[in-house]
Amino acid sequence: MKFAIVLNLDRFSEETPITVVWERLLEMLTIAEDGGFEMAFTAEHHTIETTIAPNPFQVLAHWAAHTKRIRLGTGVVSASYWHPIRLAGEAALCDIITGGRLELGIGRGSYQYEFDRMRPGIDQREGVAFMKELMPAVRALWRGDYAHSGEYWQFPTTTSVPKPLQSPEPPIWVAARDPGTFDWAVASGMNIMSTPLHAPHKEVEALMERFETTVARHPHVPRPKMMMLRRTSVYESAADWEVPITALTNYGRYFENLLKNVGTVRNGFPEPVDYSVVANKSDYAPESLLKNMMFGTPDEVIRKLRAYEALGIDYFLYGASFGQDYETMKRSLQLFTRHVMPAFSETNRTGGPASNAGRQTA
Repeated sequence: MKFAIVLNLDRFSEETPITVVWERLLEMLTIAEDGGFEMAFTAEHHTIETTIAPNPFQVLAHWAAHTKRIRLGTGVVSASYWHPIRLAGEAALCDIITGGRLELGIGRGSYQYEFDRMRPGIDQREGVAFMKELMPAVRALWRGDYAHSGEYWQFPTTTSVPKPLQSPEPPIWVAARDPGTFDWAVASGMNIMSTPLHAPHKEVEALMERFETTVARHPHVPRPKMMMLRRTSVYESAADWEVPITALTNYGRYFENLLKNVGTVRNGFPEPVDYSVVANKSDYAPESLLKNMMFGTPDEVIRKLRAYEALGIDYFLYGASFGQDYETMKRSLQLFTRHVMPAFSETNRTGGPASNAGRQTA
């Protein structure tokens, strides 16, 4: 199992300058690359300060100038906000700027609050239909001249300018949870990135079973990759368990505001909704979060990740941003790279000496 990370610009108060947020994000990226992460992703969101990402390709282009090896991805582009020609061209140019390191993640979009502003009158669940029309058109544009007449977009014969550096195209990741999206993505030769959200580990197992069942239905398609996202926080002392749980519980109230469009957003800052309107409250119970999130000391996190590795998950996606203070986030990532990831190195898998023996912290 390999490791990827999603890093987003976010702030919860105007007291934190956006320039400071930007500098911190770049520092986290540097730690991730130096620590051996294979990929780093950043999101697309609009008009909200809790995820500042109007164009992820701009972020990736900047990251490319400050990194050498790590692959850079969108996690994810919101399909319904893009025109196929624009997405094909911008993604291709980003692939060139990054030296062929682009990983294109695509999804339906997550927040009804955003849809009401970017695609008024559209239920965010309809984003799946936009995605299923968008991506075949983008891939066709990368190949050459193509005309499109669909439900959402129509354009005469044209092509993507420029074309991607990677041939025939950058790897594509589809954010998916439901069986229909799994089937469409796998049948189309695209990889899956999924998340159990805050649900128990049995949801991880169910998503992986869905993946394997879908792959088996399409034996003539080269086997895609499966990536699983969990919020992650590593700490030195087990006594610190309440820190990430408190942060995630509070963050969930912002999430519910935007997802259901049930709260107020002032000058870009969503207000946390009352906990009484939060769905699936049992998933936010402290004992549930401690058990199911990737929270714990290095040894505890290694044990949890072994269960993911045993399921055949190709990439674990480290979710870094959920309202923790920056120093806590940074220390967690340092502990993860120094004391968790070495347990999954090729040397350790083949029975060689453990590079994190003793779990000593630097």
